[in-house]
Amino acid sequence: MNVKSIAITKKENYRTQIQTDPHHFIVDEPISVGGKDFGPSPGELLAASLASCSSITVKLYADRKGWDLQEVEVEVDFERDAKFNVTKFTKKLKFTGDLSQEQIDKLYEIAGKCPIHRMLANPIEISSEVVK
Repeated sequence: MNVKSIAITKKENYRTQIQTDPHHFIVDEPISVGGKDFGPSPGELLAASLASCSSITVKLYADRKGWDLQEVEVEVDFERDAKFNVTKFTKKLKFTGDLSQEQIDKLYEIAGKCPIHRMLANPIEISSEVVK
């Protein structure tokens, strides 16, 4: 799957317009680091991607199985250790519905198989170039 996102940062501090056809939204830095907090920071957006992908993947699985999953709540937090170049994500999952322990265990397993989780857990290659 080829996904293109465009980020445009102009003169207004760190406010960045994101374009992912057909969606447009704002990413910014918190006031404490010079931004104006108009939107999530890039790190918050990354954590939100993991949380939302996990939640959607679990809901899709439960729906296909016909399980009584009323709500999925996924909280993602992360810590970045720049000195050792290590990032640790922590996911907390909450399932609401009439579910057996076996179903809960399976949903927990499925949450770890969402596409974003798999991407972040495996080697990532980034190539860059300057264009004119």
